[in-house]
Amino acid sequence: MAENYKDRIVMIPFMAQGHIIPFLALALQLEQRKNYCITFVNTPLNIKKLKLSLPHNSSIHFLEFPFNSLDYGLPPNIENTDSLPYSLILTFLESSLALKPTFKKLISALVQEPYGKPPLCIMTDMFFSWCAEIAHEFGIFHSIFCAGGGYGFACFYSLWLNLPHNNTDSEEFILPDFPEASKIHVTQMTDFLRAATGKDSCSIFQKNMLLGWLNADGILFNTAEELDKLGLMYFRRKIGKPVWSIGPVLLSSANRAKAANTAEVCKKWLDRKPLNSVLYICFGSQNTITASNIMQLAKALEASGKNFIWVVRPPLGFDLNSEFQEKEWFPEGFEERIRSSGKGLLVQKWAPQMEILSHKSVSAFLSQCGWNSVLEALSCGVPIIGWPLAAEQFYNVKLLEEEIGVCVEVGRGKTCEVGHQVIETKIELVMNEEQKGRELRRKACEIRDVIKEAIKWDEGFFRVTSVKAMDEFLDSALLMRRKIKMCPNGEVQSQNLEKNRTKVLNPNSKEMVVESSNNEKARETNNIGWNDNPP
Repeated sequence: MAENYKDRIVMIPFMAQGHIIPFLALALQLEQRKNYCITFVNTPLNIKKLKLSLPHNSSIHFLEFPFNSLDYGLPPNIENTDSLPYSLILTFLESSLALKPTFKKLISALVQEPYGKPPLCIMTDMFFSWCAEIAHEFGIFHSIFCAGGGYGFACFYSLWLNLPHNNTDSEEFILPDFPEASKIHVTQMTDFLRAATGKDSCSIFQKNMLLGWLNADGILFNTAEELDKLGLMYFRRKIGKPVWSIGPVLLSSANRAKAANTAEVCKKWLDRKPLNSVLYICFGSQNTITASNIMQLAKALEASGKNFIWVVRPPLGFDLNSEFQEKEWFPEGFEERIRSSGKGLLVQKWAPQMEILSHKSVSAFLSQCGWNSVLEALSCGVPIIGWPLAAEQFYNVKLLEEEIGVCVEVGRGKTCEVGHQVIETKIELVMNEEQKGRELRRKACEIRDVIKEAIKWDEGFFRVTSVKAMDEFLDSALLMRRKIKMCPNGEVQSQNLEKNRTKVLNPNSKEMVVESSNNEKARETNNIGWNDNPP
């Protein structure tokens, strides 16, 4: 019963692995390091999988909301984008709007629990910005947790709201509200974005979703301040609400559901390879390249003579969850040759990515540059060969290559054709211990150290950037609770929150202070640290 008196945080990620995994990682940190009671909300099939990733001592509560994919013109038993064709992604996104009534009932039930307080905070995915209205109806602090980085989503946000490519005949253009990003090329846009007119269904969904960010009480990004200054600056300027960089938030290897046999095979194979000699190749959980590019990549790997682990999935146009047809999509005899030479290891569909990237034999990562993969690579000091395929991945590569210097781009988009000579050249450039390769590795190791510094305590208990940002976010939620009195039936008393409080972001300390209408400043401190108890 004592558990019920802890402050509760309700978390609802979008139904995609790239969103669910960082939400779960953050939920575990809030539970284990801050002692909050976590209620994790999602569909039945996603929750069933999530429970496999929980440590035995976790007390995270799962709440299911019903979701029948057939009701929205989707294939049966679809509750995650991992098993969804790319052409149906927009339909899946739009179907999530139907969750509003269910979610309101869920929050109402939590608020009226006889033995507990209303939730301290409702933390939702970027695609669920509509939850702010529901949270505020019950007088609850609402935050958006963007599992991506600031820079990538600053470009994404600006492009969808402004559609600047429709105002020029040039293939390159400047973002009107984010000139610091320099030029964007039309090839750095998805097909959905390039075709957007502002009146099509995708434009309408994206605009409503992104403008909904303005209604949140604050935005959290899974990034570090030192890594992502430009993007975070954009959102602080654009949204006018507190923006906290609380990352990197990564799910530990111990908390990932995995195939033990695959993990062991990968480890034994890597253990036999020399230091910094292996290229790891993976395009994420829901992306792939064309059959012709798979063929070109295989040829490049053979020609380079480098060791590699390649997570293979069927090419574009095929079911990603079906079996990979080696004889159809690889050069003749490719699999036999790499097996006999010991140069390559092919893994179907899934590999233990963090274990691979952290292994001393891994030299580089050929990736689609989804933000989770970027953080995992950089936290291990591994430089990246970027091949962005969807969403904000194009702008992640732009940040990594142009601003940070830990990446070279080899391809761009799902349908671009990249010759094996080009791929081989980029592999050689990054993996060979010549000037460019050494510089990429040096910079990646430097960023690894920056990331470690951002999320640790020092011996004097000084709260560093991401640690401090998380504490400020929680303090803000506590302050809102103090200012709102709840009636027994859960309705907010006649106190206009927006009139009675003004958020002020101190430009020097980046600490948010809340001022009441009579100019009395308040700040409530949570005494439990963001990281584990300091040494």
